Amino acid sequence: MNRAQRGKLALTAAALGASLLTAGCGYITPQQTSHQYSASDGIRADLGPLQLRNILIVSTGEDEPGRLIGAVYNSSSKDVKLTVNGAKGSQTEVPVKANSYTLLNEKSDEAILSTTGGKPGSLVDVKISENGTNVSSTVKVPVLDATLQEYKDYVPTPSPSATSTPSSSSSASAGATSSASATSSTSATATATSR
Repeated sequence: MNRAQRGKLALTAAALGASLLTAGCGYITPQQTSHQYSASDGIRADLGPLQLRNILIVSTGEDEPGRLIGAVYNSSSKDVKLTVNGAKGSQTEVPVKANSYTLLNEKSDEAILSTTGGKPGSLVDVKISENGTNVSSTVKVPVLDATLQEYKDYVPTPSPSATSTPSSSSSASAGATSSASATSSTSATATATSR
């Protein structure tokens, strides 16, 4: 064997060795596509016939109301109701039609917990149950606020009872006006009598 043939044989052996090494890495390294995970800020959970995807709570504080957002899929042939129990007895229900889904991001399907139970950035324990097969579970759900622009529209607004209504403020101002006019007419009468 001459020197050129030995060089070709060495290059072939090196190429074969490199291909075996790279094939071995793919064999022992798990494929990322076979691992399921939540690719968003929310969590995923399966509960009987229901699949909860990208579930999270949007709130401004621990003792403030929180809105549950995400999607709930129903793989059964009958309507199912998802019940979510949060902190301090707060509860909300989400109806899901048979072989369909409910998007909690829609205005018509708001699911509000009266108390969040956790500060934005924390995880809170939430008990979820469904009435189709009566399965329940406790999951940790992230709480986010309007720091991220995409959640700004989902922050629950205060209840109307906490703010003054236009009719009460207008009646208060009307009462103040009538008492002011009564005071001015009384002082005018007193001035006329003293002259």
